[in-house]
Amino acid sequence: MADSWLNEGDRASSVLGSPIQNLLRAMGFVAIIFVFATIGFIHAGWNFGDAIYMVTLTIFSVGYGEVRPIDTTYLRVITMSTIVLGCTGMIVFTGALIQVFAHYQLRRMLGVDRMNTEIEKLSGHTIICGFGRIGVELAKELAKARQSFVVLERSTTRIAEAQAAGYLCFAGDATDETALHIVGIERARVLATVLPDDAANVFITLSARNLNNRLEIIARGEAPTTEGKLIHAGADKVVMPTHIGAERIAEMILYPTTAKFIGESPHVRDLKRGLHEFGLELEAITVPREGALTGATVAEAERRGNGAFFVVQIDRADGPSFVHPSEDVRIEAGDTVVLVLRNSRVSGGAIFAAARQPIRMGRTFTKR
Repeated sequence: MADSWLNEGDRASSVLGSPIQNLLRAMGFVAIIFVFATIGFIHAGWNFGDAIYMVTLTIFSVGYGEVRPIDTTYLRVITMSTIVLGCTGMIVFTGALIQVFAHYQLRRMLGVDRMNTEIEKLSGHTIICGFGRIGVELAKELAKARQSFVVLERSTTRIAEAQAAGYLCFAGDATDETALHIVGIERARVLATVLPDDAANVFITLSARNLNNRLEIIARGEAPTTEGKLIHAGADKVVMPTHIGAERIAEMILYPTTAKFIGESPHVRDLKRGLHEFGLELEAITVPREGALTGATVAEAERRGNGAFFVVQIDRADGPSFVHPSEDVRIEAGDTVVLVLRNSRVSGGAIFAAARQPIRMGRTFTKR
């Protein structure tokens, strides 16, 4: 990446000298020649003004002519030495001055070129539009999974943060199709637009879909009304951070067993992530004493759930556990039941937590 190239340049500078050091050395050399040449002319009987003027004309090779005759061997030696050393010093000084201006410009230009070269090599990668809070976390997860991605962000401050983290990035506006072309949208597999601006996300989604019909687009939405607009614009999936956060909090309140079960087991968290890719969710429920499914068999519970879930494990309150329980195992009060849901998480928990419904038998009612 560009950083590695710049590090190699820094190592070369440590050997040859940095541009600033070269400039200071050249200035010091010219200053020494100027002082000694001036002293030499003063020693020959010239006044201070004539000596400085003569040295300046000689060092800068102006060639206006001598202010006094150079008619002695001493003066000719002083003059020739000033010409040779002074002109050489000015050439070095001029080169060092150009190097100072050019060096940092070239570093910046070549760094950008190198970054663009790395982006051009990408294929089947992910484009992250926006490097805010969600973009930062998304980049961390993709980097951890060793997935190729490029960050597209217009803020120079955030681009610097992305570069400091070692991410491939490009400074540009994601709403500009030119920027999308530069980050390789034609070769990309996924585009995630996670800007906090709904209008910008809709526009980016629309542009990206026009540029690549095969692209999977995941868009962030803030307002509930934005979801339909993003889908209509071409987004494959819409993520509502506010809705997800509220749902998660509600889940912790309503189903604390699930939060504890998933939070304490890394293996289960990985399993949950894998199930989510297939549209499934994992839930752990503590069976209430008077719940709708308390006392029912596994077969009865799954039947009454209308296919919304199936039971994969039952942990008894007194210790025994049933992994992949058979259909005739009964669900008792206090059991921790692990479910795999086909729909929303609330559906499974709501069924178990619901009160028993009375069943009419003749002229009387009994609880089911």
